[in-house]
Amino acid sequence: MNACAGQTKIEVNLHHKVAVVTGAGRGLGRRTAITLAAHGVRVVLVARNAEQLLETEEAIKRAGGIATAMPADVSEAEAVEKLKTTIEQRFGTVSILINAAGIFGPIQLISESEPKRWLETMAVNLFGPYLTCRAFVGRMIQAGWGRILNFTSAASLHPPGPLNSAYGTSKVALNQFTRHLAAELEGTGVTANVLHPGDVKTEMWATIAAESEQLGSEAEAYRKWVRWVAETGGDDPQKAADLVLRVMSDEASTINGQFLWIEKGLQPPLPAWGDATSTQPWR
Repeated sequence: MNACAGQTKIEVNLHHKVAVVTGAGRGLGRRTAITLAAHGVRVVLVARNAEQLLETEEAIKRAGGIATAMPADVSEAEAVEKLKTTIEQRFGTVSILINAAGIFGPIQLISESEPKRWLETMAVNLFGPYLTCRAFVGRMIQAGWGRILNFTSAASLHPPGPLNSAYGTSKVALNQFTRHLAAELEGTGVTANVLHPGDVKTEMWATIAAESEQLGSEAEAYRKWVRWVAETGGDDPQKAADLVLRVMSDEASTINGQFLWIEKGLQPPLPAWGDATSTQPWR
């Protein structure tokens, strides 16, 4: 089952809930954090770039929201454990976790790829969500309510192609990890889902544009995508933030382990994994 955000006004009561948003220093993470704060959520802003985080914090406070910047590298286990301890001591239970931090990684053939960049892509896009989910989900379960959303990409559903092994693999793995987590959360009041935020003109889009221009014919598909997003203007990033907000509602309490799509995105929803059925002969 695929789900999309709706066009109707979103009404949710999130006052006094605590959210952790990774990648909150810029782009979709920043937009999501600002949107949650506008609905009464106390938002903890996490990213590696302290200066960008402070800009997000100031924007939220100017609008009357509550936010605290906590720079951290979520791909490092010790950093996440320290983050967890600090947040829970200061704010109590985290009810909402948004993993929006992500990098595209190397646009290179596997035979020519840089191992450090390839592994860093896995660390940020997969290990980071694993570590943050592991850190905060236990107290969500104890409280009987929680929402986990991991930002994925339609690239994880596209046929494999050249140059995209690091990013594509990390997002496919993130999808499956989230499904395993969702299976463990069934019936607890806590849900875990992935979402495709649309084709948005973010800093990642700009990076892909710059790197693909330096490559040969094998990168033409990337250049076409970059031009398509530029010509259409890209998806509105607010649609992704609105989708996050909609998953917070009581009506969305049964949406668990799903691949979610924004409303009327440039890219129509693709088949994900559908309804789970067991074909294991030993069951």
